[in-house]
Amino acid sequence: MLWSKTYIPTLRESPADAELISHKMLMRGGYIRKLQAGVYNYLPLMQRVLHKTINIVREEMDRSGAIEITMPVLHPAELWQESGRWHVMGKEQMRMKDRHNHDMVLGGTHEEVVTNVIRGELRSYRQLPLNLYQIQVKFRDEIRPRFGLMRGREFLMKDAYTFDTDLETHKVAYNKMVDAYFATFNRCGLAVRKVESDTGAMGGSMAHEFMVIVDTDSGEEVIYFCNKCDYAANVEKAESIDPKKIASETAKPLEKVPTPGAATIEQVTEFLKVPAERLVKTLLYLADGKPVAALIRGDRQINETKLRNHFGCLELVMATADVVEKVTKAPVGFAGPIGLKDIRIVADPEVMALTNFVVGANENETHYINVNLKRDFDVKEVATIRNAQVGDICSHCKEGTLSAQKGIEVGNTFNLGLKYSKALNAKFIDAEGKEQLFWMGSYGIGVTRTIQATVEKYNDEKGIIWPATMAPYQVELVPLTLQDDKLRAASFELYDQLNRAGVEVLMDDRDERAGVKFNDADLIGIPLRVNVGSKSLEKGEIELKERAKPEVGAVKQESAVETIKQTIARQIAKPQPF
Repeated sequence: MLWSKTYIPTLRESPADAELISHKMLMRGGYIRKLQAGVYNYLPLMQRVLHKTINIVREEMDRSGAIEITMPVLHPAELWQESGRWHVMGKEQMRMKDRHNHDMVLGGTHEEVVTNVIRGELRSYRQLPLNLYQIQVKFRDEIRPRFGLMRGREFLMKDAYTFDTDLETHKVAYNKMVDAYFATFNRCGLAVRKVESDTGAMGGSMAHEFMVIVDTDSGEEVIYFCNKCDYAANVEKAESIDPKKIASETAKPLEKVPTPGAATIEQVTEFLKVPAERLVKTLLYLADGKPVAALIRGDRQINETKLRNHFGCLELVMATADVVEKVTKAPVGFAGPIGLKDIRIVADPEVMALTNFVVGANENETHYINVNLKRDFDVKEVATIRNAQVGDICSHCKEGTLSAQKGIEVGNTFNLGLKYSKALNAKFIDAEGKEQLFWMGSYGIGVTRTIQATVEKYNDEKGIIWPATMAPYQVELVPLTLQDDKLRAASFELYDQLNRAGVEVLMDDRDERAGVKFNDADLIGIPLRVNVGSKSLEKGEIELKERAKPEVGAVKQESAVETIKQTIARQIAKPQPF
């Protein structure tokens, strides 16, 4: 392809609303253009990257035994109401009404639809196991779309669904998909970690995310790892054991004390001269509109996903100052569990181990000290509702400690169990002639998200550094000038030779200075650049420059095509640029 015959609108400056490096690079490199918040046009270079990535995903899905289908984007609301997820998905689901006033959904996932496809059709255990997948646009009404393709309202995804006869055969299918995911991401040049995650609105008993670990703060999620075992989980799921040994004390008399101007943990600890782990925060939320309270130690952070799961609510929001004052009769910062009535209270297990601790007194600028459970208040609900922290002890091996890194989710797998087959009454006949519910799994790969995660992982100050398996072209041919007839002829001859050899080549035939061409070549990130210049031609040579390496090499003209093909083969065999 000639640069003059395609459309590559590169930019010198980054758009003001681009936050992540990868978002900036894709915009500057002429890969994507924003239509509206969370919705992007994919320009010619991006389209080629999409095709490359989709082909990798498709080949690995087919190799795993999955069968490709295509399901509608537009769903009737009745299916989602039948499964019970109409209210669970809520405002994140793109909804509309047709001309007959029927509720419709733009699909963000297809568990309901695929279960509807097989129920009543797939009747015998002899037809199982079955794995159906599609690669399709999805929609999600994000409250705050950001980070380019990372968190968009329209995106491309591969979603697969397995159907099995029982739990054991489902485990086989699940593990087969995990293996296929590792193979897929390896071919994309991405080393991923499988980490435990929350099942969320998808439901089921187990879920994992496949995370690209990044070295900067650009990751969207914190991942915790044990330094002794293979435990890894995202921040929503990670569990840990406190390494601190907080000594138990003999109970002291409860005392109410004034704490003027001390509403935050830092202010209270400074005023009362007590460590933060001796304080208990009382955090008020609205769970589906009803006030609830959560108790955690002052040195810990609440995990709202764990809290929402405990209460089993669809919506969990922090209570406003007005609600806090109505429930506690005190302003924010002075809430406490003593005297709270007609409200569900859940305490983290670490709170249950404390003696002589401090809580808000439900009075302005007032706290209780020497508080003790059972004597001063009672808690009927106990659940782990705190975040894990770096340095905590691993809850799995109980020997290692947790460290944290930032990651970008590119795939997920869910053990759905019987959730959807039961809700939608999807059954098959087993070997004994009895009706049984399907065991199901759901598996997603964010195609557009994977592409941007790759750019976030592989870039430098000059631009993108594509793995050879995903790059829009394998080679960029750069004539330093086309005004020289000899150089022009040599460039087009090499261009034709590469095309005949099956090499994907982009030739920069613009009437621009060499520096402009080199800068754009570095920006768009094609793995191998071939420079054709007058001085090199005089020696019968051309220059080769790999995007991921600093050095520039030279090869003889007559062996150029073969050397280029060998370089491409090596890059594809080891797709990680560095």
